[in-house]
Amino acid sequence: MFEVKATPENVFWGYFDAETKPVLTVPSGSEVIMHTLPACFEADVPEDPNLVTPDHRTALDTLIPGGNDGKVVAGPVGPHMVTGPIYVEGAMPGDVLQVDILEAKPRQDWGFCAIQPLLGTLPEEFTNYERMHIMIDRATQMAELPWGLEIPLDPFFGIIGVAPPKEWGRVGTPEPRAFGGNMDNKDLRPGSTIYFPVFNEGALFGAGDGHGCQGHGEVCITALETALDGKFRLTVRKDMSLSQPFAETPDKLIAMGFNTDLDEAARQAVREMIHLVCNRSELSSNQAYMLCSLVADLHVTQLVDINKGVHAVLEKKHLLATEK
Repeated sequence: MFEVKATPENVFWGYFDAETKPVLTVPSGSEVIMHTLPACFEADVPEDPNLVTPDHRTALDTLIPGGNDGKVVAGPVGPHMVTGPIYVEGAMPGDVLQVDILEAKPRQDWGFCAIQPLLGTLPEEFTNYERMHIMIDRATQMAELPWGLEIPLDPFFGIIGVAPPKEWGRVGTPEPRAFGGNMDNKDLRPGSTIYFPVFNEGALFGAGDGHGCQGHGEVCITALETALDGKFRLTVRKDMSLSQPFAETPDKLIAMGFNTDLDEAARQAVREMIHLVCNRSELSSNQAYMLCSLVADLHVTQLVDINKGVHAVLEKKHLLATEK
């Protein structure tokens, strides 16, 4: 078992970059425990210093959003502190990295949700910054909102992915893309497996942006932002080839679409699901398209990260009679 702590040398803040040096090298098939920090800036931290973990305090004091080296970032710099990257032996461009999500557990007793002016789903209707801190009970797996409502935790990582192509340079974390990243998909919880196209030697896997819970849409721009500990199994797949991430659970296939236009994101999710169905069955593309209309569900993953997200979900039982 390998472990990566959330110390400043193991964290990059607000960007993805294929030139970021790996903090750990592991053989294919390894299980790795990764400690992560919440996606926030100094203003989002509670006044009580006892609530802030020492590694988070150190990261806030020493790291600079966008990188301490001053390198230009394409696109907006995000608040996301990402742990990694991890170099997986044998991974080469054109391969696929299989990521089995084994655990996602809160590692602190608070989180927050906020409205930010001119962002979110209703940017011109909610123009004042407002933030609420939310207490987390790790023993009961519940969160208490300031007005007393308790809601159950359903932890997952908003950011999971590999490094982008080198020619993209350093890109901001907010937008999900072909390398994964800020997908904010609450269906990618423990028990799920995600497959990523590999763009760089070693794949360079990272995770962060812990969410205690979130609705599909993440409409005000934040979930219950908190810190999670995760456990992942990282496996190189040379028998697969992808241009876009997809995921599965023991009983479901999950295809993803990302685009600034929500309709186009939906089209991409449907198109990817048709490819998945055809690859796993004897159905023609026409039959797969009709099957998707009959039994697949489309969910709005998120509306707030510039590239909007839609994912299609299809139960595997509908392929049993036609499996290859």
